[in-house]
Parts: sequence; structure tokens; C-alpha cells
Amino acid sequence: MERVVRRPDKLSGCVVPPADKSISHRALILNGVARGSATVTNLSSGGDVMATLRCLRALGVSVQCSTDSAGRVRHRVKGVGRYGLKEPGDVLNAGNSGTTVRLLAGLLSAQPFLSVFTGDRSLRSRPMDRVVTPLRMMGAQLWGRGGDSLAPLSIRGGPLHGIEYTLPMASAQVKSAILLAGLYARGETVVYQPALSRDHTERMLRAMGAEVSSRGLVLAIRPGELQAVDVSVPADMSAAACWLVAAICHPCAEISLPGVGLNPGRTGILEALSAMGARISIEERRGQGSEPVGDLVAQSSSLRGVEVGGELVPRMVDEIPLLAVAACFAQGTTVVRDASELRVKESDRIGTTVRELSRMGADIEERPDGMVIRGTGRLVGARCRSYGDHRLAMALGVAGLLAEGETVVRGAQAAAATYPSFWEDLQELAPAGGLG
Repeated sequence: MERVVRRPDKLSGCVVPPADKSISHRALILNGVARGSATVTNLSSGGDVMATLRCLRALGVSVQCSTDSAGRVRHRVKGVGRYGLKEPGDVLNAGNSGTTVRLLAGLLSAQPFLSVFTGDRSLRSRPMDRVVTPLRMMGAQLWGRGGDSLAPLSIRGGPLHGIEYTLPMASAQVKSAILLAGLYARGETVVYQPALSRDHTERMLRAMGAEVSSRGLVLAIRPGELQAVDVSVPADMSAAACWLVAAICHPCAEISLPGVGLNPGRTGILEALSAMGARISIEERRGQGSEPVGDLVAQSSSLRGVEVGGELVPRMVDEIPLLAVAACFAQGTTVVRDASELRVKESDRIGTTVRELSRMGADIEERPDGMVIRGTGRLVGARCRSYGDHRLAMALGVAGLLAEGETVVRGAQAAAATYPSFWEDLQELAPAGGLG
């Protein structure tokens, strides 16, 4: 599918971003193996979370969807308890969702049956050895293609024991897989993190009664039963970042974004954009369950180049293509380093971001672990492609709102993996420009 985007004279309005994908995955998975039932309100409807929901149903978890009198969609999850999952009758298809495979791999490593994961072409090329290695150390049996590093991934569950494990990279998915396995392991499981990453799993586990402790970057979990808890999912920061970047780079813009999750592991993009001089305010900070939430307002801004690297990268890794778009409109040079993890996402996001923004006239250079962007203050419309990567599709849509002339985004449907209404929201913000 192609989308044609043009720059409007003005960007203005209020957008309610879709539900946080990361929290949605965890609300389904953890309540699925808890005691009791729970209601998840505002579950993400993106393709990745729907893949998790399908896999859980195939494992015997009942998830019923309904709409309340206020029009809110609710999912009722009936937990099967710690050992209530059933052997699936077929291969589990995770689609494009690495989160689905990696988190459920941790859970299924302790179950007394065989399960097999596959996914689309992109997912089957993404590294799974990062979860296979620690789970094998805990006693699990896992096999896959490419020397047990690629899906399809087979898991023969069984008794596990606790380990001490140092993550080779800051990864919420790998950390979560180990913590989920640790719920079933004999003794204590300890995870040493090189840097902070999103901590949705730890927060939700504690809310459900798990014995999880943290000291700096060290996490520990002991085995135990979970109690189901209701979850109201906040709006997704990664989705909100699309409109933050659109607003601060457009010469006449103000966009408000209510109810966005402000988990410290997700606010790296706010810190980076603020360092660039972005006019972004956070209003009405509050708690929503175990997560911090706030309302964001972004306005047209004068931006300057910055350096992004180190511990900031894991906290904004999904938003770096959008940061690159913002850097095109900043004075000076922006350098992104320590971001080699982008090479193994849905696309090689370093290579694809550089390639596609270059088509639009960006002065951007690829580096092994990042990129260098020299701000020129303008982009020019071009024919671009998403490579099936939802983050790139959305970044190019935002770039099209800011570029001179007409931008065509091929493979625009990829945005639906996490933001099904992205193109409709873009049109709503820019009715005089927006989609062609």
C-alpha cells in the first residue's frame, strides 16, 4: 500500500496515541498465568499484541473482548495459574513480534510440553540466541535455525534453576524472558543490566505479588504465584513521539497528546528532544496503575544538533528514526552512537533510515553503530519505502508532513503493527495537507 503525504500550512490538534504496546503484551501474558481474572482496558490493537493474544489462546488462556457503556474496549483475561498452560496443537505464529517470541520463550521454558514458534520473514531473521543462551543456562531445552539463533524456535519445557546472568546489552525483552523463567526456577534468579531499559515487567510483577527486588541495575526474582490485576494501559510514548517530532519541526504547529506513559525507561526521546531545544511540556503528571502518565504538548521549535549515545540509547531505541528526522531540521550536527542494536530490528534501521532520508535530501551519514545528521533545515518529497518496518513507515510519514512537495511512502501498511490508525491520525492533524 502507498500513502502520499504533503506538508500542510499548519499542524494543530489533539491526538490520543494508541495504547502502549509493551505494557499490553505484559498485561496479557502475566494475567494469563496468574490466579483469577483481570480486565485490561485500552489494550493495543496493533498486530504485534494481537499475535501475543492469539498465542495465549492457543496455549489455553481465555481472553474475551467487550465494549463498556462509555465505548471503551475491555479484554477479560481468565488466568490459568502457574502451571495451567496447555500444549498447543499447532505451531505458534508470532507474526512480526519479537516481544511475543522472547517473552513467551521465558514462560514456556518451564512448561512440561513442547512448543514451536515461527513468524514472518523479518522475525525469522532476528536474533533469538540472546534468550536461548540464558534460558539454557537455567536448564531449558531450546533449538532453532542458524545454530539455535533464529526462529523457528522449538522449546521443550521442564524444571529450571536460578542463575546469575549479565546481559550483554540493555534489553527489556531479554531481561523479561529471564524474569518470567525465574518465576518457575528453583532458588533466586539475578540479572545484571549494563544500563536502564524499560521496566514494565518488574512493575507489573510486583503489582501481582511477585518477589522482585532491585538495587541499582541489579534485579532479582524468586519463584512464586501471581495474582491477576486489572490494567489500564496508557498511551504509547513511541507513537506519541511521531507527533512530537512533527510539531517541533513544523513552522506553525501545536499538538497535544493526553495520557502518555512516562516510564523512565521510555522517556529518552523526551530528554533528547529537550536537549535539542524542543518546546515540549508535560502537564498533569499522575499515576495509572503501576505506571507514571502525563499529558504532552509540543509546539514549533528552533532546534540544535546533539550527541546521543550511551545509556540514553536503550531508553529511546525505537524512536531513533524519528530523532533523525528532527535532526534534519536542527542547526548543526547530530551524532547517534552506541545504537548497533538498530541493525537487528524489523529492518536494519541504521541503513534503511539513512537510505530513505537521503532520498529526501537529508545530509546524513551511516556509521557502524549509528549515524551523523547535518541539519539543513529542509527535506524534499520523494518516493520512499518502509521495508516492512513499522517504525520506518511512521518516521517517513512524519518526514512527509515536513518536506517540500510530495512524499510517497510504499509499504505504508507496516505502521499497523503498532499504530493501526497512524495514517488516519495524520490526516486528522493536517486536513489541508496530509494524505493525497
